[in-house]
Amino acid sequence: MSQTLAASKRLIVKIGSALLADDKTGEPRRSWLEALLADVAALRKQGTSVVIVTSGAVAIGRRHLNLPPGPLRLEEKQAAAAAGQVRLAHVYQEAAARHGIVVAQILLTPEDTEERRRHLNARATIEQLLTLEAMPVINENDTVATAELRFGDNDRLAARVAQMISADTLVLLSDIDGLYTADPRRDKSAKHVPECREITPEIEAMAGKAPPGSSSGGMVTKLAAARICLAAGCRMAIAKGETLHALAALDKGARATWFLAAAEPLTARKRWIAGAVNPAGVLVIDDGAARALKRGTSLLPAGVTRVEGEFQRGDAVIVRAKDGHELARGLSAYSSADARAIAGHKSGEIEAILGYRGRDEMIHRDDLVVT
Repeated sequence: MSQTLAASKRLIVKIGSALLADDKTGEPRRSWLEALLADVAALRKQGTSVVIVTSGAVAIGRRHLNLPPGPLRLEEKQAAAAAGQVRLAHVYQEAAARHGIVVAQILLTPEDTEERRRHLNARATIEQLLTLEAMPVINENDTVATAELRFGDNDRLAARVAQMISADTLVLLSDIDGLYTADPRRDKSAKHVPECREITPEIEAMAGKAPPGSSSGGMVTKLAAARICLAAGCRMAIAKGETLHALAALDKGARATWFLAAAEPLTARKRWIAGAVNPAGVLVIDDGAARALKRGTSLLPAGVTRVEGEFQRGDAVIVRAKDGHELARGLSAYSSADARAIAGHKSGEIEAILGYRGRDEMIHRDDLVVT
């Protein structure tokens, strides 16, 4: 059954660098953006709130700073983002003004979504802008983000924003019309996948590498975004965005891959946990614990077979099955050192091992989201 945008109450549209900036000149594709914002204006008239998550600042800025082609050093990328962000905001402002839309720029880093207080502040700002009928235009703050702590792509940033503000639809506009069983650029027998309800290992195996050029994403990051959306009860589409009026085409049933959430949206706290972009560690669990998690129980130390990474009590961690497949995300009740010490042991042994009586659970079910 074909999906449309008409029923969306709150829509996030992610625009990649390859769509927004000309690869050869580095200049914004103004006619393309104007056509897209005409689609946005039509959706707004139907009662849909729209938020744009945009790339393109680095691609546009590097040209005006005369930076050489090829990979940039971190400081060069930050300088390009600083120069490009000004031009990018102006392009959006001009295009949106033709439709009577007021735009507002928001720059986010992962810390703004990972740290609870900053997460709430960012959400409140976006909510207020939507209440005032302004259109937020969001980008990663590349001018201050470091290589070690970045979203690294705006697919996951868009998904994080979607779960942050309880959006019901996310559209990733791309240079491809959805997910295929293999990379169609390399495998002519690859088949298009029109609909997906769960990110299984088989689905993950279909993802290929990002194509060369200015895009930093790829199907791997789009599936990571889909995982965040599905956990938040938000549907997501990967759609071809190169043609004019891409949103209007999607609304009329253009080919795309739709990721459809089976569960109801999580509580705000669990959406925050599920959307963690930079988990600090990994807990590998046995089959019995994996089955128990699916029944909605807490994760006990006895079910943990291995602890990876270094983290503190309260940090977000990934829970994986023995084969490496992600099962859940949660907030650890123990540091990595203590978690290693009690892994595989019963809860009643914790005090004897650590010298203090902590929680019985490695991750309590209130701090755990099955993904």
